[in-house]
Amino acid sequence: MARQIEDMSAQELAEACATAMWEGDNASQRLGMTIEHIAPGEARLSMTLTDAMTNGHGNAHGGYLFTLADSAFAFACNTYNQLTVAQHCAITFIAPGRLGDRLTAEAREISRTGRSGIYDITVAREDGTVIAAFRGHARTVKGTLLSS
Repeated sequence: MARQIEDMSAQELAEACATAMWEGDNASQRLGMTIEHIAPGEARLSMTLTDAMTNGHGNAHGGYLFTLADSAFAFACNTYNQLTVAQHCAITFIAPGRLGDRLTAEAREISRTGRSGIYDITVAREDGTVIAAFRGHARTVKGTLLSS
């Protein structure tokens, strides 16, 4: 028998929400992302840059860096069993990603009040070099990820 939502710890709820979201997240799955960490208001996802993800300069295409950061953002802001969507996002590219780099996007909640949240996400190479900084503004909408 499934555990009742109201009996779950905050960590268990965050993990159950991530599992539910992952099942339908075709984009993150097809890009080879993996979830490495989930906690209330936090997520860490990784992805290896393939040749299909490089631009004409041989660097990581910015859209793929944005997608990795956006996925970490989505998992972080959906850890409370309230459907939450992006309202506004901005990214700053700091250094290039290269073919074969294993990139990690680390999302953390900065503020969550009412229906609004702010999340900061860093995208880094395996050596710890931050290559992008992303800020996402989230908005809670009607609905839940898990049913009672």
